[in-house]
Amino acid sequence: MDDLLVQLVEISKTFPGVKALDHVSLDLRPGEVHALIGENGSGKSTLMKILSGVYIKDEGKVIVNGKEMNFQKPRDAQDAGIAIIHQELNLCRHLTVAENIFLGREFQNGIFLDKKHQIEEAQKILDRLEVNLDPNSRVSELTVSKQQMVEIAKAISANANVVIMDEPTSALTIKEIDDLFSIIKVLRKQGKGIIYITHRLEELNAITDRITIIRDGQHIITTDFKNLSADDIIRYMVGRELKEKFPRIQMPVGKTIFEVKNLSAGKAVRDVSFTVREGEILGIAGLMGAGRTETVRAIFGADKKDSGQLILNGQEIRIDKPQEAIETGIFCVPEDRKRDGLCISMPVYQNATLPNMEKVTHRGIVNTKKEIMIAENMVKQLTIHTPSVFQIVKNLSGGNQQKIVVGKWLVKPAHVILFDEPTRGIDVGAKVDIYNLMNQLKEQGIGVVFVSSELPEILGMADRIVVMCEGRVTAELDADEANQEIIMQYATQYM
Repeated sequence: MDDLLVQLVEISKTFPGVKALDHVSLDLRPGEVHALIGENGSGKSTLMKILSGVYIKDEGKVIVNGKEMNFQKPRDAQDAGIAIIHQELNLCRHLTVAENIFLGREFQNGIFLDKKHQIEEAQKILDRLEVNLDPNSRVSELTVSKQQMVEIAKAISANANVVIMDEPTSALTIKEIDDLFSIIKVLRKQGKGIIYITHRLEELNAITDRITIIRDGQHIITTDFKNLSADDIIRYMVGRELKEKFPRIQMPVGKTIFEVKNLSAGKAVRDVSFTVREGEILGIAGLMGAGRTETVRAIFGADKKDSGQLILNGQEIRIDKPQEAIETGIFCVPEDRKRDGLCISMPVYQNATLPNMEKVTHRGIVNTKKEIMIAENMVKQLTIHTPSVFQIVKNLSGGNQQKIVVGKWLVKPAHVILFDEPTRGIDVGAKVDIYNLMNQLKEQGIGVVFVSSELPEILGMADRIVVMCEGRVTAELDADEANQEIIMQYATQYM
């Protein structure tokens, strides 16, 4: 079709041991938002990396504006008008907005940089996007949402007609998401085509025209978004019915396992107190910047405490560094799994035993057979999809990486496990797997503390909810009395 911006026809791609894409097709029209949906590991990212020139396809055709292309590198795709905005933004934080927009394509007057002209052109692009940003602002001083706008402006400055957005809202507040959607509407009016990847299905109603769902590297369906219900989308994604999105189980509440008293750490954690009991999941809710992650890090010893007490099974404990927390039986599943939870360039079996080296070493010598056995048990227990325990972790999907972050702690006896945004960036099927694992821990009498920015998730899985604002606890609610409005009221209630 002549009016299509992009056609991906019968694309296939194989990596060692994995058929990532098996004859997958997708097309994009001018002024359209086309959602690309699938579980982690379904092949979404691989397909987009082929379209953006990062990977070279094995089979199929890439057609841009009616002309077949054979991209060998990202610059080839950029020259063809295709831009990708990654979940992890690729900006030079020490440079200004204007300098980032024209990075590598700077305006020159002879041998000198024409800074004045560059700033003027950057302002024109920002005006076209209806974005209120100073082109002289340093990127490091901007919020994540503003940095995304710089990425979009950078794409438009390079005359991109196709913009791929990969999980663009994963770290944004509700207001920032609305701002992003406003920019998307502007791009649509300008005839740009947008391929939009997200795990937050509730976002799709506001912007999506068509939807393509892929599963296990295969094309499942492409249709107008209005033709599918949320249940339809989930069924096509995972290939089965998810009977309960939030499978919370009811249990008798037992004794207090863990108590945090008057904890303070820097400006982000101020006089925080709460208890964790057997047979319950304690949720911690609040807006970005409320101090939830900082509270978890201070408990675990990753950040310095200024004051406060930690009491485990009636005894005060002292934790000044993560190793002391681990030795005490307090474990943490961190917010940033790639930076703080995994060694992504190492194989699955070595990641599985990193905090458990005493179980696999004798007189300083590592027993590789034991490592492999422990890892294989973890893979089986948590249904981790990997060709083998020798697979390098960075080659796994986000959901499977997250299961490894959790699974490596299950080898040790635990008293309390701190989950900080455990389902961020993973698909609906993998989320349910994490929820079921939390339920198993709850049944075993292990204390579960659960930080999440997703209010439906907090309401769906937590038995008791602590709400934070500006570093302080502003409310403690039973699940039965809580709803989104009440939580938001306390999440914006400064003390």
